[in-house]
Amino acid sequence: MAGADDAVPITELLDERRHLLDVAYWMLGSGREAEGVVDATYRRWFELPEAERARITAPRSWLAKVAGGISLSRLALPGRARARAAQAGTGGAVRQGMPAEEISAVLLDALVSLYPAERAAFVLNDVFGMSPNAIAGIVSRTEPQCVEPADRARRSLRARRARPTPTERHDEVARAVRRACVSEDEALLASLLAADATAFFDGGGKVRTPVRPVHGNSQVARSLLTLLARHPRTTLYTHPVNGRTGLVVRYGSQVAAVISLDVAGPHVVQVWVTLNPDKLGTWNRPGTAQP
Repeated sequence: MAGADDAVPITELLDERRHLLDVAYWMLGSGREAEGVVDATYRRWFELPEAERARITAPRSWLAKVAGGISLSRLALPGRARARAAQAGTGGAVRQGMPAEEISAVLLDALVSLYPAERAAFVLNDVFGMSPNAIAGIVSRTEPQCVEPADRARRSLRARRARPTPTERHDEVARAVRRACVSEDEALLASLLAADATAFFDGGGKVRTPVRPVHGNSQVARSLLTLLARHPRTTLYTHPVNGRTGLVVRYGSQVAAVISLDVAGPHVVQVWVTLNPDKLGTWNRPGTAQP
């Protein structure tokens, strides 16, 4: 189980990724290949057994060594092979055979408020009756990784049906969470979270985030405040996220994280933190997500 100690400040996450990109770029001379190297580096990090990962006392150094090794191995490849390797490193997982239009309709009609990872697992399993093993083949995840999001989706939907939260109350809670984060008031933030609150961090394997959900209001509060550690260039403000008021974290001119909140009654029951650079691309278009 992950804890607050696994969280890393956004400033450190961004600097770390930028450093790895610099290492790979200067070795390979290609921005696209550098992105592929960094993606492969983070994949190796997340593929490590949890105990082995915990023994690494300087993650940034470890990642830099791996990135350098991958870059060196790619330098030894012929030109065409290197291009194919870079493309494989940066390409998304696209699978054929699923009725995309039908899935989209289901999501829009019934699951618009769910986090994207939940939507896919829930729809494919509950609506289309596909087995977790089959879903794993489609979305390029392991079977346990597909089961957990579907279970979370069911719990989230049940919570919303059991304790619907008016928009005004949701907005009020979201603004209170922002104030607690900005003032770095851990006790206040914890009081705004349900005792069994859970936080999910989506780094997409491209930034170093807690691998597993963080549970408990105190742990969640601590992990959020660690992530949002005060820095002159870091700002936090409310903004619509998935149709409800959420939080957007900006580091300088760049949107570094998007946080959506599931609110039930007066408390936040689930926190979804998106740090995956690929998923933040639309947020970083000119004129988007401005304070």
